[in-house]
Amino acid sequence: MAKFYRSGLTKVYNKEVDLNSDTMVWTLHTSSYTPNQDTHVYVSDLTNELAAGGGYTQGTASGGGLAGTVTQPTYTAANSWSVSRANSTSYNVGDVVRPASANGFLYRCVVAGTSAGAPPTFSTTLGRETADNTVVWETVGSGIVVVSATSPVWSAATFGPCRYAVLSDRSSGANATDPLICYVDFVTDKTGGGGNFTVNLNSTLGVSHYFIP
Repeated sequence: MAKFYRSGLTKVYNKEVDLNSDTMVWTLHTSSYTPNQDTHVYVSDLTNELAAGGGYTQGTASGGGLAGTVTQPTYTAANSWSVSRANSTSYNVGDVVRPASANGFLYRCVVAGTSAGAPPTFSTTLGRETADNTVVWETVGSGIVVVSATSPVWSAATFGPCRYAVLSDRSSGANATDPLICYVDFVTDKTGGGGNFTVNLNSTLGVSHYFIP
């Protein structure tokens, strides 16, 4: 799942970013780059972009890299969230569900595992955790704002190794004022194997999500 640079949302509020019409670009970075969600704001804060070649094109101040597609945020109340918790089902960290019997709250998986054969008694206190067999759910809010994006794909990829994919807005034409949006951590180094190199964004949550208390 992608993680927002925390300045990204403020850039949308300040009209520095238009998710529908601005030039969005994905770039790849080696493990020598260390993302900082709090202090990294613009493209000039990025380091160690992958070298050009092997199916990879570097980003420029006004574009380059790989074009990204992002949609405007949408809001959904908890009881209308389409993903309900299921019995004996595998869940990953970051998955968000509502109880099958909706209770006005959403729950995010904070410990991956397999749910129990019967629903747990979900806490309705924000920040509290609910054990569900080997899954642990955190109570996160009564609604959710979702930003969706198309998973980026580099074709005929033989580049690497890389550790992070970063999405930025390159519309200003200057690295010092091109805002950072989000990044994906591959956890380990990845190398193109000659075919498509795809960054599979969470199919439910797209780029990222914000919870409404």
